[in-house]
Amino acid sequence: MSWFRPIVLMAVAGLVHAETHVSNRNLWINYVGDHPLENPRWGVHLETQIRRSDFGGAWQQLLLRPGLNYAINRTVSVSAGYAWVETHPYGDLPLPTEVPENRAWEQALFRQQALGLDWIHRVRLEQRFLGQISVQDGQAVVDGWRYENRFRYLLRTSVPLSGDRRWYLALWDEVFVNFGANVSGNHFDQNRIFLGLGWRINDVTRLETGFLEQTLQRRGGTVWEFNQTLAIWLLSQWPGRQ
Repeated sequence: MSWFRPIVLMAVAGLVHAETHVSNRNLWINYVGDHPLENPRWGVHLETQIRRSDFGGAWQQLLLRPGLNYAINRTVSVSAGYAWVETHPYGDLPLPTEVPENRAWEQALFRQQALGLDWIHRVRLEQRFLGQISVQDGQAVVDGWRYENRFRYLLRTSVPLSGDRRWYLALWDEVFVNFGANVSGNHFDQNRIFLGLGWRINDVTRLETGFLEQTLQRRGGTVWEFNQTLAIWLLSQWPGRQ
C-alpha cells in the first residue's frame, strides 16, 4: 500500500512539518479473545500482541491487554480494562532503552449491516502513563511517568469470498489522536490500515493474515515512521457474549 503514504502526508501537511521519514518492516503476531462469563452479557477480553521489527528479527513491542466486556444488546457492547506495553529500541532511529507504559482503556463497539456487508465501529479512549527516559551515570533509565490521553476510532468490514462465508477479505482502518495538556507537536498519533485474508476455522475462531501499513508520528512531530507490517491475528469469540 505504498499509495497510502502520500495520501497521509497531504492530509496532515497543513498541520505539521515532517522533517524526517523512516520506514521499518515488522511482524505482528496477535491473539484477541472474548470469553463469556456465567452471565452471558458479561465477558472477559484477553489480548496479547507480539510485535517484532526486521520482519521478526528483533523486538519492537510487547502488549498485554485484559479487560471486561458488557453486551448492551446484539449490536452494542462496552468494554474497559488495563494494558501493559513495553517498547524496545528498533528501526533506523531507535530509542535509547526500553520504554514501559501502563494504560487504562474504555471502548464502545457498534455493529451494523450496510451495503450488504457487516461493519464494526469502535471508539476507544486511553489514559496512558508512559515511562520517561533520562541519562544517569551514562546509562539511559526510566525515572518517571508522563500522562497522556488518546482517542481511537476503528472502522472495519469483511467481504465474503465463498458461499459459506468461511473465507473472507478483512479490511479496516484505525486513526489515533492524542489530546490533553501534555501533548504538543503530535496531536495526530498514527493511522493503521489493514487488508488481509480471513479464514473461519470454526464457529468461534478465525485466522486473519495480511498487510498492515502503520503511519506513525513520534512525539515532538518531527519524525514520521511509515511501517510495513505482516500481521497475523488469531481471533476467538465464544457464544454468549451477545
